[in-house]
Amino acid sequence: MAAMAALQSSMTALSLSSNSFLGQRLPPPIIYAAPITSKEKPCLIVMKLKRWERKECKPNSLPVLHKMHVKVGDTVKVIAGRDKGKIGEITKIFKHNSKVVVNEINLKTKHVKSREEEEQGQIIKIEAPIHSSNVMLYSKEQNVTSRVGHKILEDGKRVRYLIKTGEIIDSTENWKKLKEAKSKTEVATTA
Repeated sequence: MAAMAALQSSMTALSLSSNSFLGQRLPPPIIYAAPITSKEKPCLIVMKLKRWERKECKPNSLPVLHKMHVKVGDTVKVIAGRDKGKIGEITKIFKHNSKVVVNEINLKTKHVKSREEEEQGQIIKIEAPIHSSNVMLYSKEQNVTSRVGHKILEDGKRVRYLIKTGEIIDSTENWKKLKEAKSKTEVATTA
């Protein structure tokens, strides 16, 4: 009761003049919209590839492609793993998981069933992919492994070169050899 009496006395003490704001419209409050910038990257969606393997995807569901220091046709030396020290040529690249297939390296046995009654099943050797960090570019001329560097030539072309030896990897002759070899294999498979 004492609290009620105190409240009533404070209300009577508060006298409102005739030009008070009661009953009048107030101007709408001015709110300045500050641009919202999030410093976090958007969450990457993970696409289902297999039960035991996941492939990172961008928000538009395309796979994230990693930059690689090697290309198809490069001669590389394996620097880690079971086949450490072996030298081979890259035949295939998988950019979504940074793996490469090297000719005659990391061979796995595959048991193939017969498709027809007369045909027999067989055991074949296939080249399994290895991670690109386990291979290093190799110079056949000087028999040395090296990291890769990039430089721009006088004619404006950007090429890769071996840092230890200075040998240019991306020359037009190398690409011509690659294209000829690829066309020969295509002709052989079609014939």
